[in-house]
Amino acid sequence: MARKFLYIVATLIFLVIAALLAYRLWGNQMIRAVMVPREAFAPLQPLPANAYDDPKMWIARPDIARDNPALWTPAGVKDAPTAQKAAVFFIHPTSYITALGDAHWNMRLDDKDSLSTARRFVKEQASAFNAAGAIWAPRYRQANYGAFLTDKPAGDQAIDAAYRDVSQAFAAFLKANPTGPIILAAHSQGSLHLLRLMRDQVAGKPVAARIVAAYVVGWPISVEADLPALGLPACVKRDQARCILSWQSYAEPADPSAVLTLFDAHKSLTGKPRKGTHMLCTNPLTGTRNGAAPASANRGTLQSREDDKPALLVSAAVPARCADNGFLLIGEPVDMGPFTLPGNNYHVYDYNLFWADVREDARARLAAFLK
Repeated sequence: MARKFLYIVATLIFLVIAALLAYRLWGNQMIRAVMVPREAFAPLQPLPANAYDDPKMWIARPDIARDNPALWTPAGVKDAPTAQKAAVFFIHPTSYITALGDAHWNMRLDDKDSLSTARRFVKEQASAFNAAGAIWAPRYRQANYGAFLTDKPAGDQAIDAAYRDVSQAFAAFLKANPTGPIILAAHSQGSLHLLRLMRDQVAGKPVAARIVAAYVVGWPISVEADLPALGLPACVKRDQARCILSWQSYAEPADPSAVLTLFDAHKSLTGKPRKGTHMLCTNPLTGTRNGAAPASANRGTLQSREDDKPALLVSAAVPARCADNGFLLIGEPVDMGPFTLPGNNYHVYDYNLFWADVREDARARLAAFLK
């Protein structure tokens, strides 16, 4: 009996090791096979023209006082008063991650699970900006995670449909904030939409003069092929305003090959090829383009591994250095939770890793702008 039990244990260990090896070798292929929707793409009906006049279409906005996740801060955070605050437009990342038969190309606005995840993203990411401004974070019919894993036309159609909602929300945001400084911020899918928004509705427009900074995090930007279309330069120092920041976080050894493949293949914002160009990397610990900083420079990493326990702000947790290929390296892997992607990709935690430094960065750039 004991020998049979040992055989069973040995078999289970073998299966676990085999599964981990398969994930390491073919993780991205396995994800694609499961996550890309199988249904035909059906065009979304446009939202009513005044849809974003309704507070219910926003996860966060200044007149939402109850259960506003953007107002949250971790225990112990105290900020000095700010002379003037900005209006912050934040586009949350993909929270619609539904596999196989249940997957649509775009999220339905009544999808409670996806909205709950989006609220958590706003709480843990957008909250970094609440010392510098009042946060507006729209709900939108985001593209399914699988739309970014396929070359089917439906993938681009789903992303375009999501962008139309974001564009409409931004118009409502500008209508409600006709004057004063603006901070733009986003992550992942949200950053893709923010790039298009900056090209189409900010660059060369009067509103460009009001932009304190744009935090385009978790999406690659080509310095030569994308940045010229955005109307603002890359940030090179922390006390600089009217500039763009971007980073993508990896532990070492890093394997960003999947992102590099997409970066090279996809059309840039100017129409020029991205292959062979430089990827923008801002070091969030220093607020500068490129460079390195030790863990001791990290003001606070937001750790929220357990849902039933409060998130903790831990100082000196990870270093940061921009590698030659444009990715941000954080040294050895750290336990941030279960959502590290293949290749030591800490994409989900791009803001959490540097939460307190992003907060300080936004305050410093707003002060520079107001001067």
